[in-house]
Amino acid sequence: MATAYGPDTRDPQRQGSGPGDHATKHVLPAVLRAPFEARTWREFVYLMLSLPISIVLFVFAVTMTSVGAGLLITFLGIPVLAAGLTMCRGFGVLERARARGLLGLDVADPAPVRGRTGGPMSWMGAVLKSGVSWRHLLYTLLHFPWAVFAFGVSLTLWAWGWAALTYPLWHWVFPAYAGVDGVQLYGDANHRVYLDSSVELALTSAFGLAFVLVTPWIMRGLTSVDRLMVAGLLGPSRLATRVTELESDRGVVVDTAAADLRRIERDLHDGAQARLVALAMDLGLAKEKLTADPEAAAKMVDEAHGEVKVALQELRDLARGIHPAVLTDRGLDAALSAIASRCTVPVTVEVDLSSRPAQAIEGIAYFTVSELLQNVSKHARATRASVDVWRSADRLMLQVSDNGRGGADLTSGSGLAGLTERLDAVDGILVVESPAGGPTKVTAELPWRG
Repeated sequence: MATAYGPDTRDPQRQGSGPGDHATKHVLPAVLRAPFEARTWREFVYLMLSLPISIVLFVFAVTMTSVGAGLLITFLGIPVLAAGLTMCRGFGVLERARARGLLGLDVADPAPVRGRTGGPMSWMGAVLKSGVSWRHLLYTLLHFPWAVFAFGVSLTLWAWGWAALTYPLWHWVFPAYAGVDGVQLYGDANHRVYLDSSVELALTSAFGLAFVLVTPWIMRGLTSVDRLMVAGLLGPSRLATRVTELESDRGVVVDTAAADLRRIERDLHDGAQARLVALAMDLGLAKEKLTADPEAAAKMVDEAHGEVKVALQELRDLARGIHPAVLTDRGLDAALSAIASRCTVPVTVEVDLSSRPAQAIEGIAYFTVSELLQNVSKHARATRASVDVWRSADRLMLQVSDNGRGGADLTSGSGLAGLTERLDAVDGILVVESPAGGPTKVTAELPWRG
């Protein structure tokens, strides 16, 4: 009976689903599908390629590092070390591409090395000072022993599993060409035990099936370590990633501010400004008719008075859209209650805050709830809604719920996508739970800044 041993380790990360793996319904359970899935074979190929590639990387890294360190007493050590680190970064490109193609792990490229002056000495200094370069070197050194272990475990389990599973199909080779009854299970000077009976053939095949079913999960556990190494050592640093996120957020803030300015300009031009121009013309005509036709002039003044009221209301609405006075004076509770009173469905508002957040956070929270309630009025077909606001540790939590038809989606290009970008700009999060048929629950998290 051929056996092999190994832990049943399943990769908990969702990053491992590579190209071609889709969330579909299957008749067979995952444990029976795993040996035949494309993901399993891609991971097997990845583990088989890791050993020869890691040998090349390890030998090159050790050689260049040793030679460069030995030559540091002379000037030649610096360029040798810089060249070795540069080549390690080049190997990192290969490894990220291999992980992307076979493991479905998309790791961003780190920022290129640039010297201050553009000269060779400046470039070598930048390479030697770069933490990314040294992390690439560390990857080549650490990945080699791991690749040896993962290669041996995966190849042994895979080969023995399939060999034992198919043993009834090829056991005839032993009596036909080797002169024995089958695979030798035990032997000494006195007697030998072969796997040759029907029961032994069936048991061998059953053990092989068990290992065939378990091996894919073991390989997923092995490749999860590779994912951690690639993502942790070959990607950009956390600081660089954070800088990129902040730059993106700054662009979103600038674009949002520009869009708000254009909206205000358009509303002023098309609304209050147009009414005020018409009002000035009406008053001019009334002034001309004041002596000739006082009744007509009085009627025109009365109409102008009505236009003034409409223009003032539009200006109030516009000011409320910029930053409502009630929010500044009385806080979120009163401001959100005012929004709820204008919604087309009954809305209950619960605000549980012992203090007020910073004005910027308060304003974003107000406009987030305002946008969500507008969606309820326009699209939800709901009969009731609720708004809950509370503080959880260092986060300001907002939740808007309704009993409408559901189906809200962040990826459909709706206003929810714009809200997500606005919240991202301040490290906020928007989570939408809206199954078809409802109900809908939208939760927003904002950082608490007092």
